[in-house]
Amino acid sequence: MNRYRMEQPVSEFKSKSGLKRVLSAFFYSVDGFKSAWRNEHAFRQELTLFVPAGVIAMLLPISAFQKLALIAVLIFVLIVELINSAIEAVVDRVSLERHPLSKNAKDFGSAAVLLSCVLAGATWAVVLFNRFW
Repeated sequence: MNRYRMEQPVSEFKSKSGLKRVLSAFFYSVDGFKSAWRNEHAFRQELTLFVPAGVIAMLLPISAFQKLALIAVLIFVLIVELINSAIEAVVDRVSLERHPLSKNAKDFGSAAVLLSCVLAGATWAVVLFNRFW
């Protein structure tokens, strides 16, 4: 065995294979959505904006590609928010003590959410500006 190549520990949760793994992954995802809705205020706010904005995007007299772009950036915001929430949960799981590295991790996640919101806003502005002005 190569001295630089060490055995990686394997989680007991990784033991499933095939269809059982796919089904389990789906239900873990559903649990993640439920938990995010129940525990993450920012996720609830963003999802509450996503639903009417998605309907508006579908009703706008724009191309299918533009509709896809408007909805995709909204989904992207939700994805980044979920990742940010995961980072925050892991940091809090490790320690609730104030620490500069914990602050950095949480601030980086927050900055990623902000950038995704800026991208979503810019995408909506460009599509709407090009269509209506």
